[in-house]
Amino acid sequence: MASGPATTSSALTVDRDGVRLAAAQSGAGIPVVLMHGLTATRRYVLMGSRALERSGHHVIAYDARGHGESTPAPTPTAYGYPDLAGDLIGVLDRLELARAVLVGASMGAHTAVGATLAHPERVAGLVLVTPAYDPGHPATPESLARWDRLAAGLRSAGVDGFLAAYGEPDVPPPWRDTVKRVIRQRLSAHRYPLAVADALRVVPRSRPFAALAELQRISVPALVVGSRDEADPGHPLAVARAYAAALPQARLVVEEAGRSPLAWQGGQLSGLVAEVAARALG
Repeated sequence: MASGPATTSSALTVDRDGVRLAAAQSGAGIPVVLMHGLTATRRYVLMGSRALERSGHHVIAYDARGHGESTPAPTPTAYGYPDLAGDLIGVLDRLELARAVLVGASMGAHTAVGATLAHPERVAGLVLVTPAYDPGHPATPESLARWDRLAAGLRSAGVDGFLAAYGEPDVPPPWRDTVKRVIRQRLSAHRYPLAVADALRVVPRSRPFAALAELQRISVPALVVGSRDEADPGHPLAVARAYAAALPQARLVVEEAGRSPLAWQGGQLSGLVAEVAARALG
């Protein structure tokens, strides 16, 4: 597997399809690309952990179009999964990486699957963190209306408007303040919040792939990280189980009952990514 040029730590940009993607790379060794979820930034995949760079990995993280420091899409509708998957391949091309291990959270997980199905030769391994897209149960009018309310709240009144539309988090009381604080931090990190509002309308209506059976074509080492529904009802554990069952070389990991989700624990998640990377290298 090509590891690309040796790196220490540096920022870079990737120009593709009228968008300038803001990215960063650090470390040297097995290439690992991090992709965040809707409304997040590249810092919200491994939650600040640097364990991968310190253990022989070339870590590349980038802000999705319209998120973080990346510029908006050329049109308000160009935030679908084909656009996102194309951006990922553009990042690999920019760094001259023949193959990489892909680590995606939520929207990033769906992007990773879509890109792997379209370009299997570019992917050495997969880590899918809390996937939520279920092609067998498309978004309902009610769920799409909620996404639209979140977009309208962000557009009209910024972070406060989004939080007002979001309402009280549907998690156990000890975690509610943490969830609200993280939402505020994530949304405050975007240079172009109106672009995020556009993405909030488009991404839930987009389909990264048509059927779970398609995942059976993916033959690389894979890991699916699920979260229990009481902690993260927006990313059902049943969907994570279905992905793990469909992927030929996947296993599922979930936190113990009553514990914080593994998806929130950057150090533990980094260790799991390193295991998949080692399998991919082998």
